[in-house]
Amino acid sequence: MKSLLKYKSYLKISFKDKSLIESALTHKSANQKKNNEKLEFLGDRVLGLVLSKKLFDLYPNETEGVLDKRFATLVKKKTCSDVAWDLGLQNLIITGNQKIKITKKDEKILSDCCEAVVGAIFIDRGFDYVKKFILNAWKKNIDNSDITILDSKTKLQEYSLKKFKKLPFYRIVGSTGPRHNPVYKITVSILGSKSFIGTGKSKQEAEQNGATNLLNNLNIK
Repeated sequence: MKSLLKYKSYLKISFKDKSLIESALTHKSANQKKNNEKLEFLGDRVLGLVLSKKLFDLYPNETEGVLDKRFATLVKKKTCSDVAWDLGLQNLIITGNQKIKITKKDEKILSDCCEAVVGAIFIDRGFDYVKKFILNAWKKNIDNSDITILDSKTKLQEYSLKKFKKLPFYRIVGSTGPRHNPVYKITVSILGSKSFIGTGKSKQEAEQNGATNLLNNLNIK
């Protein structure tokens, strides 16, 4: 197949077992039995191990929650699809209709193939080799791994919903200062907790402050 003749120029890898790269590049629309689904399953796990260890080494002082968010940006479908595109896999993927070109909109096809290629390299060349491949292919994403820092209200809401399936309870208890520049005072609690006070120059700011105080009490960073 043409894809097998071209893969070396794109991936810069020579497979010992060429049936592995053939399977990795084959979408199920082309072959229901011999396709890249099982290699994708394996590649997903290998990718996760390599990238989580890299983040663990890069950010020794960050919390598990922050590392998890960095990790999620690296392994999400969009990122894997972008890596696949940068590698040129869109020119190699074997589908049931080779007249239809793979585009950037085909994120799932690209992402699945990318993970399958990782799995194939792992089997063919071993862990150290695939580790180098992954760190090189994901380098710009690792260097720019963005994280979403959650504000205190959102963080408290996620915690409360996950643990109790109930939202936090906020109550305005008053305000001080002149009408044109008031300081609001609220209380916030979740199931089983005592109420914590928050203050701020707006109701939103007071709620954020109260949520922060409650999170600190729960030792949630």
